[in-house]
Amino acid sequence: MKIDLGTHHLNVIDEGPRDGAPLLLLHALGTGAHVWEDTIEHLPPGLRIIRPDLRGHRSSTAPSAPFKMGTLVRDVERVLDELGLRDVVVVGLSIGGMIAQGLAVKRLDLVRGLVLVNSSARVGIASQWDKLIQEIKTTGSMDMVSRTLEAWFTKDWQHSHKIDPWRKSLAALPDDVLIGYLEAVKTTDFYTPTSGLRLPTLGIASFEDKVVPPDMTRETVELIPGSRVEILRRSGHLAPVDQPISCAMSLVQFLKDIGHIAQDAEI
Repeated sequence: MKIDLGTHHLNVIDEGPRDGAPLLLLHALGTGAHVWEDTIEHLPPGLRIIRPDLRGHRSSTAPSAPFKMGTLVRDVERVLDELGLRDVVVVGLSIGGMIAQGLAVKRLDLVRGLVLVNSSARVGIASQWDKLIQEIKTTGSMDMVSRTLEAWFTKDWQHSHKIDPWRKSLAALPDDVLIGYLEAVKTTDFYTPTSGLRLPTLGIASFEDKVVPPDMTRETVELIPGSRVEILRRSGHLAPVDQPISCAMSLVQFLKDIGHIAQDAEI
C-alpha cells in the first residue's frame, strides 16, 4: 500500500492478520523492506508484520534533501498512526535502529519493545560524514558503494554473487537522497535520550560487522536497563540477509520473553 504523507509517500507492506501482534521492521540505508524477507520466513504465523520502504527507497518517494533524523522518525510515526497501531515491537537495522530509538523516545505509547540490529545511538563524527558527502557531490557514489559492500559482508559473501542484489539496491539510491540520509546521521546523537528509555530491549550484533561493530551496538543497548545483547557469528552488517535463521530465532525468543507472542509459538 501507499501511505500519503503530503510531501511524499511511503510504500508499506502490511502482512498478517489485522489482530495479530504488530511487528514493525525498519531497514538499513540503501536496502528496503525486502531486506527482511528471508528472516520473515522463519517467524511464527499470526504476527502482523509492517515493513515500510523508507523515504527515497524503492517504491517510496522523498522530498528534497537534506533530511533530519526527526523527520525520518516522523515518517514512521505517521505510518503507525495511519494504521491505528499501538503496542508495536519495533525492529531496526542500522539506520532503521536509529529511527527506532527516536520513535521510542518520542512516542513510547506506540512502542512495546525495541530490537536494535547492528545499530547505535551515534555513528561516526561530523567531519567523517562531511568528507563522504563532498566525495559524493564531486564524483558520485560508486566508490562509496564498493567500500560499503566490503564493510557490509563477510569475505565469503564478498566473493559470491549473493551480494549482487544488494549492490544493485545501494547503487539505485539517488545521490541526493543518499546525501540527505548522511546529513541526518551526521547530526544524530541518541546517547542521552536512549539512556532514558525504560522498555524491553534486545540488541543483535554481528561479529564481523565493520560498519557498526558489536561493541557499538552493545554500548547503546546497555544504556537501557534490563536489556540484553546477542552476538551472531559469521555475520556481517546485514544480519537478516546473511544469518536469517539466527536473526529470527533471537527475535522470536525476545517476543516470547516479553509476552508479545505465546510461549508455544513455533517457527
